[in-house]
Amino acid sequence: FTDNLYFKIAGHAIDMAGRLRKVLHEKGCRFFLESPTNQQFIILDNKRMDTLAREVGFDFWMALDDRHTVVRFATSWATTPEQVEALRELL
Repeated sequence: FTDNLYFKIAGHAIDMAGRLRKVLHEKGCRFFLESPTNQQFIILDNKRMDTLAREVGFDFWMALDDRHTVVRFATSWATTPEQVEALRELL
């Protein structure tokens, strides 16, 4: 991409990922890994994951053990600050 086009296109998703990362840290979520991208990988207790899945979209990444799962939250050009705040309230 020329003229920083990639950063212009991806800028919003990365900004929203920063907000998301901050919320996840504030809510005490355990991170499977720290990601500087629009994808955030956290470890959830399976019961909490099931409850959260009723309200929020995220992806299964891998089973960590019998009681915990790694899930992936991803932001995009369409993610809104209101969606990130709604997740804060659910957590």
